[in-house]
Amino acid sequence: MSDTQQIFTGSIPEHYDKYLGPMYFEPYAIDIAKKFDPAGLQKVLEIGCGTGRVTKHLRDALPESCTLIASDISEDMLAFAKEKLKDKNIQWQIIDAQSLPFEDNSIDLVVSCFAFMFVEDKAKAFSEVYRVLKKGGLFLLSLWDKLELNGPSDTYRKIVKEYIPENLPKIYSLPYSFHEKDEIKNYLINAGFINVSVEQDQKMALADSVKEAAFGLSRGGSLYNEIMSRNPAWVDEIQQKLEGELVKKYGDHPMKAPMNAVICEAIKSS
Repeated sequence: MSDTQQIFTGSIPEHYDKYLGPMYFEPYAIDIAKKFDPAGLQKVLEIGCGTGRVTKHLRDALPESCTLIASDISEDMLAFAKEKLKDKNIQWQIIDAQSLPFEDNSIDLVVSCFAFMFVEDKAKAFSEVYRVLKKGGLFLLSLWDKLELNGPSDTYRKIVKEYIPENLPKIYSLPYSFHEKDEIKNYLINAGFINVSVEQDQKMALADSVKEAAFGLSRGGSLYNEIMSRNPAWVDEIQQKLEGELVKKYGDHPMKAPMNAVICEAIKSS
């Protein structure tokens, strides 16, 4: 996951949280925090907490006596989340999903939202989640569905491709690279999980305006540093083109566009 450490750095966490957070992540964060029974939970782990969108809802849903560990591989993202939620009872840790620093059978619930796409050794990461979960423990996982089912991101990436027509960086497709239901099920089953559920979940991405949506996608997304490294002037050009395309496709004030995720639930066999 070393590449991920370099992607979400600098100004990205702030723009990511302010613009992409409400548009993309908040609707799914609200739902994921309703998918478990908080009664009796003693220790919960979040993998890939980002700027803390899901973390806040988890903390609000859990008993105060429950330990919540929020983790990420990116120091900058974790630092932003920690400052934003500094008044909450949360333990923060830099953690690689491929090597979880916890004892076997020690966690009641593991939650990971929109992070496993970036994990290099997915089999290892799924096995690690299984190892640390208590018997009967729940694993909740969300992933982005295919790019063409996520309208604003698809539009943005098509414009970026005009500027980088050849040798596209890995991060161009990575966030939307892990969505095939059978593949995900196989990873979970091979790790030992039972009662595996993998379902598509369509929602609407809402932004107060196209200008805000385009700013967030251009400056808070995973491609920002890659574009800046090639030609900083492209960022403004791409943002302007994106505004025009998004208005035509999805309207303005507010912008409403389709987005799709894959939501997974699995139990550690007892």
